[in-house]
Amino acid sequence: MYNEYLEFAKEIALYAGKTMMECYNDTIDLNYKEDKTVVTLVDKQINRYLIEKVKEKYPMHAVNGEEESYNSNSEYVWVCDPLDGTGMYVNHIPVFVFSLALVHNGEPIVGVIYNPNEKKMYYAIKGQGAYCNDIKISVNNNKFGDLGYKTNVEIFNNNIIDEVSLIKELKNNSKISSIGSVARSCMAIATGDFSCDIFPGTSHGNCDIAASYLIVTEAGGKVTNLYGENQRYDKDIKGSIISNGISHNDILEIVKKYLLEK
Repeated sequence: MYNEYLEFAKEIALYAGKTMMECYNDTIDLNYKEDKTVVTLVDKQINRYLIEKVKEKYPMHAVNGEEESYNSNSEYVWVCDPLDGTGMYVNHIPVFVFSLALVHNGEPIVGVIYNPNEKKMYYAIKGQGAYCNDIKISVNNNKFGDLGYKTNVEIFNNNIIDEVSLIKELKNNSKISSIGSVARSCMAIATGDFSCDIFPGTSHGNCDIAASYLIVTEAGGKVTNLYGENQRYDKDIKGSIISNGISHNDILEIVKKYLLEK
């Protein structure tokens, strides 16, 4: 059954990628949400398409989408960020992906992230490893402080963490970036190009992280909230630390110093 769910997720991902690229070079209609992040008609169209397809094929399942949800009363929830990296997308910078996970009782069991710019399909089934275009992938073995250690820090307009002070300390032992798409950054961790990502998102943050959680952990990495705890992915989260696992606790101890919500 998990393979069937995976194929369904891949089909949705291909539709999402096609929709993104068809509109990418046009003037993009956009609005701003309450948290001041950008939303486009493309986000909404993909989210709506997912809901329609879930209603058709899995009517007893729920959808928790970043832009729209459906049927909250199910132990099976399709958790989706239809366009992760919208800020990059609207500025015609090719750093954006589609993210979808099937979550069962709070735990991701199938995850797909599709990068239409490179036509790369990342995916995982719980307990079966992680893949990109059918090639198995794995995290790197870099330790915090190694020359090859790279950390992506997501910048948010919230009062959860003092990101400026955090970055000042992290940069002593890691190269720092902020590429504008946490799911794309997580796939760089899953393939061994990055070593860590710090994500302060909370409201709808599960939509950003659910698929990445499964793909990164199946690739050998580790994912917790900002406090080092495991968490459910069918509801709002307490941010995330996503890493290759080797120096996860080192990063966690630094992050804890700069948390504004203890």
